[in-house]
Amino acid sequence: MAAAVPEGLRRCRQRLARLLPTPAATPFTFAYGTLLLITSAVARYAGPAVMDAVYRGSSTDVAHLVRTPLPVLAGSALWIAGGIASPYSLCFLLVLTGLERRAGTLRAACVFLYGHVLATLATEVPVGLAVLAGRLPDSSLHRLDYGISFGVAASLGALAGLLRPWARWSVLAVFVGAALSDLLTFADPMTSAGHLIAVTLGVAAWPAVRRGSGWRAEG
Repeated sequence: MAAAVPEGLRRCRQRLARLLPTPAATPFTFAYGTLLLITSAVARYAGPAVMDAVYRGSSTDVAHLVRTPLPVLAGSALWIAGGIASPYSLCFLLVLTGLERRAGTLRAACVFLYGHVLATLATEVPVGLAVLAGRLPDSSLHRLDYGISFGVAASLGALAGLLRPWARWSVLAVFVGAALSDLLTFADPMTSAGHLIAVTLGVAAWPAVRRGSGWRAEG
């Protein structure tokens, strides 16, 4: 007869299992994560020249947003900048799973998508206006900008509103601190600014993700 699993170990396993997506409990995260796994495999095994062309065709720079806004906004969200080994891969799974389990599939999907779209527009529209005003060169209209990080940042901001206060403010402080540090180094100021905008959009979604979800502060 098999030995009984200790109650503490069983609960630990259940909690760990809840950190990852499943088709039944978190269909959006599971389906999207599967899609990202496939595109990451394509990026891993396709030739560099092919992927460079794909990334540039999916880039949400001003030039593409003016001509084909919907295709590039959708296409840019199919790729993980840095590949499957990027920290945003793990962040995507943990954050989206947590948000979808707490707030529901529709709310989680809406937060991710609205963060991805609005943060992209908030960083690219000023560039286009600056070029029109002659404050930036025309070359600023063309840049390589793709990935899921804005959607993940917005989802993190929204998820923070469903955590206990100590966890909420700790998560936000770490993320905002890291984004500000990146912004001050000017390594990629537009992306860093986009992360700050996206997490703010997520915080603004607190009433929506709490509404109708049986919200209580939880850690």
